[in-house]
Amino acid sequence: MNLRRLLIAIAAIFVSWQITDFIVHFVILSPVYAETEELWRPMEQMKMGLLAFVSLVGAAVFAWTYARFVGEKRLTAGVSYGLLWGFAFGTSMAYGSYASMPIPYHMALVWFVGTLAEFGAAGLLVGWLIRPPVAA
Repeated sequence: MNLRRLLIAIAAIFVSWQITDFIVHFVILSPVYAETEELWRPMEQMKMGLLAFVSLVGAAVFAWTYARFVGEKRLTAGVSYGLLWGFAFGTSMAYGSYASMPIPYHMALVWFVGTLAEFGAAGLLVGWLIRPPVAA
């Protein structure tokens, strides 16, 4: 395993997830969060540092798991890997929350699609960045 490529992949995934989260939560879903404000901490009480740390840990586990356990490292394998994770996490997080919290269905759907997109992009990144060395 090439540690340098792994660290670059972790950083790239983290940045892509931060950008996607901003678009999903602060652009697309901002009005829906305002309508359901009783469910969320006020912005000034949000633990943004903790959220960033959680995202970094997730990016590290995602990339390391790919590097360690995926045998044939190709771009298509990375995308498939990412979409599988995205489907699993998106379903459990979005629809699990919808089943147990009074959130609008639109919010759950955007969470699901956003999670699928985030992990699909992360899969693209690991497939591109974590690959066997090119023979000379």
